Amino acid sequence: MATGATTTSFASSPRARQRRANRSLTPEDDPMRKEYDFSPSRKNPYASQLKKQITIRLDEDAIAYFKTISEELGIPYQSLINLYLRDCAATHRKLDLNWK
Repeated sequence: MATGATTTSFASSPRARQRRANRSLTPEDDPMRKEYDFSPSRKNPYASQLKKQITIRLDEDAIAYFKTISEELGIPYQSLINLYLRDCAATHRKLDLNWK
């Protein structure tokens, strides 16, 4: 073997990991499937309250403003922005835009 060459263990290669992941146990072979039955489960009643990831473009100074406040309060700045926007929506706050 040449100096500096690396060896790859076939047991931990990506292909071997994929093969292990693709193996599926039948219900008879899988003790977890015998022990737990999730068939009577119901949908998450709070699913409508979950957050949705979006992409939004904000000015750097606006982000810096919320980051400064978030450091003072000890909460993540994205949560702070969300709280502010939610408050605006709850109070029906609108911008006063006068184009001249």
